[in-house]
Amino acid sequence: MLPNIYPAAAIKGTNCRLVTSPRGTLSDYALSRSRWLKKVVWRMGQGAVLKSATCLHATSELEFREIRQYGLKNPVAIIPNGIEIPNIQKKERPSPNKRRLLFLGRIHPIKGIDELLRAWGTLEKKFPDWELFIVGPDNEGYLYQMKALAKYLNIERVMFPGPVYGEEKRKVYQSADLFILPTHSESFGMVVAEALANALPVIVTKEAPWQGLENHECGWWINTGEDPLIECLKEALSLQKEELESRGLNGRVWMEREFSWLHIGQMMHQTYLWILGGGTPPDWVRIDG
Repeated sequence: MLPNIYPAAAIKGTNCRLVTSPRGTLSDYALSRSRWLKKVVWRMGQGAVLKSATCLHATSELEFREIRQYGLKNPVAIIPNGIEIPNIQKKERPSPNKRRLLFLGRIHPIKGIDELLRAWGTLEKKFPDWELFIVGPDNEGYLYQMKALAKYLNIERVMFPGPVYGEEKRKVYQSADLFILPTHSESFGMVVAEALANALPVIVTKEAPWQGLENHECGWWINTGEDPLIECLKEALSLQKEELESRGLNGRVWMEREFSWLHIGQMMHQTYLWILGGGTPPDWVRIDG
């Protein structure tokens, strides 16, 4: 897209510096989609823009490795996204006797929703006190395909309520007992941070940079695919309510300590001071590979 290209032209002849955030666009999965069009755009200017950036911004170690793998040698600041820490309120849901497994995000092939539905279809009857809630906006008709798949699998306890925003999104997070993101590619995964900030334990695949889930005892970091999903869900759905809540609170404490906007803002501020003034780079800026 042109907004990724014309800032480099706009700053020519000025003292401005260019900082670019790839936001996952350099992952193997992202580059495999519309591959030929992306190669054309790269040669038309996108490649030169990225190579000329004073600094690149990655939201995780995983994205940093993708940047280097693509051959870009610029300094890279590894700074995660910041997160709002909401107030926790009493759970509100239409099925008070059911525990809720929540997916929230774009209804898109990259998110692994088809594998989640197949795993849930295998386990649904073994966990009659759980329901699956798939929340988010449709992407190019994929929601229709997922509803058709759920019907084909004879899944009974799954809901597709559509997208939610603002206060309604907070209520959806806090209505759930467990969050899941079986993604095939994620440079950060904002919904994971949001779920943790709302005191939800999380299951996420290793295609997202959330190995800290296990270190902080607030979730599971698993391989992609239907079988790993089934095995992990068997364990997680079998836990007592109190144990899941304890893991969720661990995650919230982690978000407050390392992902608050105050902390992230200070990191970004120090990065820009270094870009303008030089000297020793901050600890989170990688100069070499």
